Amino acid sequence: MPRAAVPQYLGRDFRSASPGMRFGMYLRLWTDQKDQPNLWEKNNFMATKDMWDEVVKLSPGDQALARALLQRQQDLIARLPQEAVFVAHARSVAPFTTGLGNEHPLENGFAFLNPHGLPYFPASGVKGVLRQAARQLASGEWEDHGGWTMQGTFPVSLEGEQLLLSPLDVLFGLESSEGSTTHVRGALTFWDVIPQCDTLLLEIMTPHQTHYYQKKKDRRTGDSVSPHDSGQPIPVKFLTVPPDSVFVFHVHCDLAHLRRLAPSLAEGGMWKTLLEAALRHAFQWLGFGAKTSVGYGTMAFEEKPHPAREAPLREAPAGPAPAQETLTEGPPLSKNMQTVEEFRQKMKEQFQRSRGRKDRPHTTWHDQARNLARLAREGEDWSPDEKRAAAEAITEWLPKVVQVDMKEEKKKMKLEELYRAGGESSAGSESKET
Repeated sequence: MPRAAVPQYLGRDFRSASPGMRFGMYLRLWTDQKDQPNLWEKNNFMATKDMWDEVVKLSPGDQALARALLQRQQDLIARLPQEAVFVAHARSVAPFTTGLGNEHPLENGFAFLNPHGLPYFPASGVKGVLRQAARQLASGEWEDHGGWTMQGTFPVSLEGEQLLLSPLDVLFGLESSEGSTTHVRGALTFWDVIPQCDTLLLEIMTPHQTHYYQKKKDRRTGDSVSPHDSGQPIPVKFLTVPPDSVFVFHVHCDLAHLRRLAPSLAEGGMWKTLLEAALRHAFQWLGFGAKTSVGYGTMAFEEKPHPAREAPLREAPAGPAPAQETLTEGPPLSKNMQTVEEFRQKMKEQFQRSRGRKDRPHTTWHDQARNLARLAREGEDWSPDEKRAAAEAITEWLPKVVQVDMKEEKKKMKLEELYRAGGESSAGSESKET
């Protein structure tokens, strides 16, 4: 009977341990040799059955801990200045895996965050993927470069040497060439990503040319180490985070450092625009984690609030169900007015769902208001009435859903421009509402 390679006094039931411990120290993979009690060997037969059922499960406590860690990240990011943070919500389209090269008896490891034992994507991996995405965009080989360029446009003096830094160097850092001591710290700091999922997933890869890759002679493969069609396929199992899991990316920008190196990137949140372009490119073309060349790690932007930020639902009081709102017949809405009404309806639903409990700033609902304001300001096809409607919807619903100082938000979102385009001031609009 396979068991974990731990002392007997620890017992054999480790279901309450973290996923990382169940996959590591408490893995039920070993058979104790009765004739030599101090020696162990892997029981590969049982490893294909009961063991994986225990490893992939995430208990309610594991899921709650993952949500709590994400909540902690969001509480910390909310304390930072709005112009210094970038938050992106994504949902995995394909399985995600990382840490396969970590040491493990099965030769396929997985990245677990210690000491919590939960799956995670290290910040270094996030930075590496986005740096590569920025490099590809800056190479000029893509139709839309997203503002990235390899050309040095920001002069800086280091140890008496004059350098020209590109946006890539400023944001991600200038790597020293071999034998050189010249280097520049990047302005961006990336945080670990804690996937939000209900379970882990078991994936299988089946290499057909193991004897060739390992240069290992075997009678069953004709004692040959050259590739041929008589190889013995051996299924190899590895852990993944399943599709439809939520990933939240947090990035902090050292604005003081950025203003010293490249003031223009700090103005108007230009660094955020560049970072979003790199993230979109990574979602569509690169992927995150391991095995991206075969489709793993593909993601897409998530529009809905992730589970850790969703306000808890309360039981509705007994009684007749509220009547559904019906739309009166009239002229069809323009595309821009449909966007405004969709925003208004979503904010209204969130306000009713949260029962007056407001969300923190810099979260999904806050970002949706900023996006609507930006669309109305920069969209060439927005009419004055549509711009005024967007400003009114933001002014009415944002303070009901998010903890914000609306006077400051009007300045940051430049809502006064939208009101003036519609022929009135924001003060006039507020007087009408009251």
